[in-house]
Amino acid sequence: MGYPSSPQLASNTLNAKRTYLVAISTWFAAYGMQSVVFAWLVTLLLREPAERVGLAQMSILLPGMLFILLAGAIADRVGLRRQALWAQLFAALTPFLLIYFLSEGALTYGVVIVYALLMGLAQAFVTPARDGLLNLVAGNDVQRMVMLTSLCQFGFQIIGYTLAGFADTVGPIYILGVQSFILLAGCGALIAMGDVGKPLADPNKQSTVLKDFWEGATAVAGNPLLRAVMIQNVAMGIFFMGVFIVAFPIVLREVYNGTSADLASLNAVNSLGLVLTIVVLLRLGQIERAGRSLLLAQFAGAIVLMLSGLVVQKSLFIFFVFLWGVCGGLAMPMSRTIMQQTAPPALRARVMSFYAFSFMGAGPLGALWAGYMADAYGPQLAIVISAGGMALLVAVMAFVSPLWRSVMKQEEI
Repeated sequence: MGYPSSPQLASNTLNAKRTYLVAISTWFAAYGMQSVVFAWLVTLLLREPAERVGLAQMSILLPGMLFILLAGAIADRVGLRRQALWAQLFAALTPFLLIYFLSEGALTYGVVIVYALLMGLAQAFVTPARDGLLNLVAGNDVQRMVMLTSLCQFGFQIIGYTLAGFADTVGPIYILGVQSFILLAGCGALIAMGDVGKPLADPNKQSTVLKDFWEGATAVAGNPLLRAVMIQNVAMGIFFMGVFIVAFPIVLREVYNGTSADLASLNAVNSLGLVLTIVVLLRLGQIERAGRSLLLAQFAGAIVLMLSGLVVQKSLFIFFVFLWGVCGGLAMPMSRTIMQQTAPPALRARVMSFYAFSFMGAGPLGALWAGYMADAYGPQLAIVISAGGMALLVAVMAFVSPLWRSVMKQEEI
């Protein structure tokens, strides 16, 4: 089962790109709002201890670990746009669960966990479908489209973070309502994409979801470059994501006595670093040594993150989080570019579901890791230990994987 090639998208290529970027912008603006409000509810409103903060953040990532590979196989069968649309609609309705309990003054830790699991399930089905659509609208310039997508992702996350920063002032109910409205607007953009991402029927092919899943797994396992990206992604999910979603909010609460505005500002500053790097990359054009750039950015990011855990001044902490974002602005597009360009076209949604799984699937482990380390040694030392683990892994990958030597040429796209 495959999808129409880029020439078949012909006259609508430019409109498809624009509509796709609108759709992913709404998702990430809402995601930015959710990440701040969710952390604020658990950390600052409910005042949960470090281990329970880690468990809550694990809950929002757990469905990705369990279902994203299945979601990638299903997306290649039912259609990428169709799956993305229904999953985003589900995500748009889910905030009303929190809105109801907040309005009744009955919000509990258990309700927050249920909300986290539902939103995580929506994300598990949106992600592989959205990533598979990227290649269909990109034409012959995948790396540039990846960077534009990343620019929209982190740029609109900043907007989401900014809006969520008013949770202390206007209350979380209004923030959650705006989050739902933005996701519904994204559903409209997905509807406007028309038949993009509709699978082509192949009457000669008889397959099951399990077989489709196995084909994606074989494609990833059989390619050394894809395997290497997956390994570094798992490490990033454990050492980087855990720090970001667990250790950072606890540092703000326990070391700097922060508010929702402080949490939103920290997230926004990190995304600003990502955006600035991506803007520079767009001006530079094609990066042929994507693997080498990925490794260098990840190693530099680990060192900067380690420094953020060693400082005591709030301004320096925020500055190093910004620099960490600068490094991530190079690492994330490069890893995604390698996967998009290397994946077989007919298996792209499945391969990209493995890519997302390697990061999101490791996320729950990262949340538990960071929560445990913060509880045992304090949140700042947890950051230092996690950063050291990532630096060590990247150094090993530079020697034993093909990433350092790989070349992504334009004609390979």
